[in-house]
Amino acid sequence: MKISRRVERWSPLIVLAAVLLLWQLVVVGFGIAEFIFPSPWQIALQFVEFQSALFEAAWKTFWVTMLGFGLSIAVGVLLGFLIGSSRLAYTALYPLMVAFNAVPKAAVVPILVVWFGIGLGPGVLTAFLISFFPITVNIATGLATLEPELEDVLRVLGARRWDVLIKVGLPRSMPYFYASLKVAITLAFVGTVLAEMTAGDSGIGYLMQTAGSQQRMPLAFAGLVTIGAMAMAMYELFSWIEKRTTGWAHRGSQAT
Repeated sequence: MKISRRVERWSPLIVLAAVLLLWQLVVVGFGIAEFIFPSPWQIALQFVEFQSALFEAAWKTFWVTMLGFGLSIAVGVLLGFLIGSSRLAYTALYPLMVAFNAVPKAAVVPILVVWFGIGLGPGVLTAFLISFFPITVNIATGLATLEPELEDVLRVLGARRWDVLIKVGLPRSMPYFYASLKVAITLAFVGTVLAEMTAGDSGIGYLMQTAGSQQRMPLAFAGLVTIGAMAMAMYELFSWIEKRTTGWAHRGSQAT
């Protein structure tokens, strides 16, 4: 049992190491040029050579993403509460939300540039627009799927509709909420990088766009790795918070 748990704990790193080794062997074995498909070693060299530029670009992308993500949490929770707490609001607003989410965000970025100019505005708003939908949907689902029998019992005990939503509905929605955060944060990074590549003057997206135009693929891949690492770190942070605040929802699945 202890061995299996230890293997499970280290399995992501083992898989990552195997993928990197296979990647390196394929590039070297087939003699693929670095401007077409760089090897992990070539990408690592770019991290060393351009560590200052990568760190500066990553920091810009990170805090722009956090601004958009924070806005998506505030708007997503409020909209989710509104939609999930009312059958009329759910019926009226949910189809519109789905239609809006289906609009390609790459098509929205040029409009944001016209409205807010090049720089901070499009990045924050694109991160917000692409990430608030999962939060809204999950909060609304958690509230809308509250068991009627439980609500009836609470009503008999004297609870008002507001009491049911706040004291039962919202706590019950917390696992849905954390699940949406883990999805939304990765989408927020996608939105920020998309805006930086389209209409940015700094950040990882701008760095990748510049490196790609100069056929410096190892540096462009270093930017991709940086984005992936930041998204993974934030995903793990929310997973850690989730386990310590909603452990009651995972007791059965964690039992071994």
